[in-house]
Amino acid sequence: MANKPDIYAGIDFDELNEVTGLESDEIKCLKTCFDLFDAKKQEFLSADDLDEILRAMGFRPSKEELMEILAEIDEDGSGEIEFGEFCQLCAKFLVEDPDIETMKRELKDAFRIYDKAGEGFITMDTLRGLISELLAPLTDDELDGIIEELDEDGSGTMDFDEFCEMMMSAPQN
Repeated sequence: MANKPDIYAGIDFDELNEVTGLESDEIKCLKTCFDLFDAKKQEFLSADDLDEILRAMGFRPSKEELMEILAEIDEDGSGEIEFGEFCQLCAKFLVEDPDIETMKRELKDAFRIYDKAGEGFITMDTLRGLISELLAPLTDDELDGIIEELDEDGSGTMDFDEFCEMMMSAPQN
């Protein structure tokens, strides 16, 4: 181990913490990720690398969105993303809360998955299956209680607004 170079040498943890709000252990984790994507050991990532990273994180940016993100984080305009810039990018996803419009769009996409017929609602049977999958293991009584609570109007269905309310409300302890 003594011959291995310190991969964290040269990282100003205090400065990165101040700029990004990330903790030292998060910065170390990001350095490991950065090094994995920096296969050529150039100490920077390209726009193609950035696209690959975002896709690995579950985002599907268009070319325009990718260029906007790159322009926003590439402070020195080099077209290359150095480690500090990479940390700032990741901090956006790790620290910031998504805005309401983004959340609504994502919830709409999720709602459509369960509203297969496009009727504008999902049945409590569909919701029952979803909840039992997400919150397993639940007893039938617990599941009935949750469904009863969610189906306030007793309609046996949940529309998009009710779905949003359910998904965006803080869990009660």
